[in-house]
Amino acid sequence: MLLAAFLVVPLISGTVFGQEAEPEPGPVDDYLEMVDAAGAEYAPAFDFFTTSMLWTVIAAAMVFLMHLGFATLEVGLTQSKNTVNILFKNSFIIAIGLVTYALIGFNTHYPGDFNGWISFGAPIGDLNADGGDGWGYGGLGLAMTGYGDFIFQAMFAATAATIVSGAVAERVKLPAFMIFAVLLVGIAYPVVGSWHWGGGWMGGLNGEAGFKDFAGSAVVHAFGGFAALACVILLGARKGKYTAEGIKPILGHSMPLAAVGVFLLFFGWFGFNGGSVLSAAPGPLGLVFTTTALAASTGAIGAIFTAWIVLKKPDLSMTLNGFLAGLVGITANADIVSATGAMIIGLIAGVIVVFSVIFFDKIKVDDPVGAISVHGVCGIWGILACAIFDTTDSGFTIGGQLIGVLAVAAAAFLFSFIVFLILKVTIGIRVSEEEEAEGLDIAEHGAPAYNIQ
Repeated sequence: MLLAAFLVVPLISGTVFGQEAEPEPGPVDDYLEMVDAAGAEYAPAFDFFTTSMLWTVIAAAMVFLMHLGFATLEVGLTQSKNTVNILFKNSFIIAIGLVTYALIGFNTHYPGDFNGWISFGAPIGDLNADGGDGWGYGGLGLAMTGYGDFIFQAMFAATAATIVSGAVAERVKLPAFMIFAVLLVGIAYPVVGSWHWGGGWMGGLNGEAGFKDFAGSAVVHAFGGFAALACVILLGARKGKYTAEGIKPILGHSMPLAAVGVFLLFFGWFGFNGGSVLSAAPGPLGLVFTTTALAASTGAIGAIFTAWIVLKKPDLSMTLNGFLAGLVGITANADIVSATGAMIIGLIAGVIVVFSVIFFDKIKVDDPVGAISVHGVCGIWGILACAIFDTTDSGFTIGGQLIGVLAVAAAAFLFSFIVFLILKVTIGIRVSEEEEAEGLDIAEHGAPAYNIQ
């Protein structure tokens, strides 16, 4: 320790063994200039800004990875003859999602002062206009640059169409789905999202508390789930699923792929929820990671035992959807509930998803991956749970939360129903019976996914 003191103190004072060191310009000088320009009061927080910005882009990359999870889950739970089609749709969704979000979505999603309902925005422009390396963009509460904010939010944008992709799998026409995806992601999602995250009318719900949806149980998941419901109703069930003898299961071709997809989604959700802290604030970040993990785990447990009791066998697909149900349920409230509250929220979501999947099957709404139940139904539960398990006494109410999530669900359903109906009567939305039987890989793409010799 004494030796360390002799070595370190001269370095700090600018001398080495009595000889004055020649200072060289470098990153520290740049840092000191920034601190001086920003003002002394910001000096202790500069490293926090840098750390927060780094965490934001890491979280954005984790959310991007979720699209691989969605694709892998959807492939695993469907027939092998439709694999290329599903991977193509998911590739298109993320590409068009990022581009449309840059061209119109971001500044529609976050329009600033507006009438609270619709305000279409321009392309993003120079998001580093404030300098790109200081507090000018969002201050302490939004500790990131403009581009950091954009890329994190952009990764969310395509999720709604990805949810729909799973629900309409194995029988939807590719051109119709692509047109629908562009309109849903480019227009409907940012408009409805602006009602809450963009300073829209939902800010008046629950009095001064406003509508609570931390990371998107309503404006991402319920939105996607009820958009999927509208499309499935118009599209109809897969051939042979519902017969005079009852429901005929159409098994997915790879449960290992489905399981990999869910664990990728679980991992990415730490970025989805954790990034929604909008900084690297250690208290909220640790809480959100913990509540997210616990709710996912109890969601799986709830689904395991509910399905085991109801279906008489331990069902892996229900277990996987239980993980996702717990994650969707905690997404609205991860920053305001306790660890115990998170476990209860996840457990109830896991029970709900099993009965919801069974219910939709009974009314002949064919959803190959359970997306309507996982995202739509459990999204509603997550929003209501904000009022039940809130530990902050913020004033969230069941009534205010219910109004908000039903408005989102209704908007998504009506928009999707109208757009899909127009596509149905114009170009058609469903492949022929022959194409469905052959598989969309051959019918739509002319190539199988697996070339096994």
